Amino acid sequence: MKLKTKIHLFSTFLTLIILTLMNIGIYFIFEKMAYDTEYKQLNSDADELITALSKMEKEEDAATILRAFIPVKGAISVKNNEGEMKLFVQTLDDVNNYVPEFESGERYSIGTFKGTPVLTISKPVIWVDGKVNEVQTLKLLDDVDNNLEFLRLILLGVTLTGMLLMTISSITLGKIITNPIEKLINTMSQSRLSGKYEKIIVPPNGKDEMTQMGIAFNEMMEQLEQNYNKQEQFVSDASHELKTPLTVIESYAKLLSRHGFNNTEIANESVQAIINETSRMKEMISQMLLLAKSNEQSVRNFETVDVFELVETTLHSMRTAYNRKFLLNGEGPIYANTDLEQLRQLLFIILDNARKYSEKEIKTIITENEEGTIISIMDYGNGIPKKDLERIYDRFYRVDEDRNRKTGGTGLGMAIAKDIATRISAELTIESVVGFGTTIHIFIPKSQILIEF
Repeated sequence: MKLKTKIHLFSTFLTLIILTLMNIGIYFIFEKMAYDTEYKQLNSDADELITALSKMEKEEDAATILRAFIPVKGAISVKNNEGEMKLFVQTLDDVNNYVPEFESGERYSIGTFKGTPVLTISKPVIWVDGKVNEVQTLKLLDDVDNNLEFLRLILLGVTLTGMLLMTISSITLGKIITNPIEKLINTMSQSRLSGKYEKIIVPPNGKDEMTQMGIAFNEMMEQLEQNYNKQEQFVSDASHELKTPLTVIESYAKLLSRHGFNNTEIANESVQAIINETSRMKEMISQMLLLAKSNEQSVRNFETVDVFELVETTLHSMRTAYNRKFLLNGEGPIYANTDLEQLRQLLFIILDNARKYSEKEIKTIITENEEGTIISIMDYGNGIPKKDLERIYDRFYRVDEDRNRKTGGTGLGMAIAKDIATRISAELTIESVVGFGTTIHIFIPKSQILIEF
């Protein structure tokens, strides 16, 4: 069953139940009020009749008094204490055949005479002979019956009108709700068939849930398209980058096959070149896997980290591994709410780049200001031309191809660093002067710095 049909059936059925319950309640309340009004009026008339009969001097006057108080459509009877009829007046034919049924202890009765409700009130009266008789006043409630019949017609008309309006509104509501969903389904089907990432048209000023769903869908499609383009570009770049070392390996392998190992110099050169290119490919594949993993947007594990201590231990590891001079200026501790392992990886990538492209010492400076904490890593290498700074975060981009081949660079380091920085809410900026060196700043915003710990 379609959602539109479910909405229509549910809303219509619910409206029918509500209207039915309301109409039943209205009908019974009106019926009770109508009967109560008639009872009060007839009871008042009966009291006046009893008063008049109590003042009666002669029994012959009783019929005249009864006719004065008889209802327009009804009858009055007087019975002795043995139930025998003493007097009876009526304004309707055959009403004398009607016998009211009183419940135990009750002085009134509501019955039916020829399909019309009848109200009967019974009251005791002291007759002229001093005995207690029973006076029964009977009234045919045809006006009440007509009013109730008219009310039933009105309530039925209201119910039918309400159901008609509800049917129209539920159909309209169903279209309002399902149209955006149908657009989504059609768009997704078109995207699947065409291979394109189609988007739906969203009202510019819409604020309802359907509009929000459309916006979310468009954002999702845009993200999918971006990820697909990145993946396609990544595969293309990776294929291109892997082609170069494979070509070099193939060339030296052919050189070895032609000359064999008779020429020791050529053999050594070929073997060393193959080893270098193999190591470079291994490093490139490792960097590719790391970059692909970073694109998965893994869950961040934020915790309290002493930034100064982390930088200090990372520099110590670099000194031990490469026997190079890594200097540190700054004071700690500086506590921040960040991801320890990802910040460590970010520091390693930038320090490793500085090591590769500078023969001199690497200086790291930690400073604090009103906006946050800055980790500045400075090298005294060749520097990066201004025209290349804009593309420094592009995958597989190299400032100097020859220098990267000598140092084993893959052109992926800064792309990975940028992704890591974004993921831990840090910011990277680069300053470089050709011939003097490069400084990379890692900015940790104040919102992540813990004042007290």
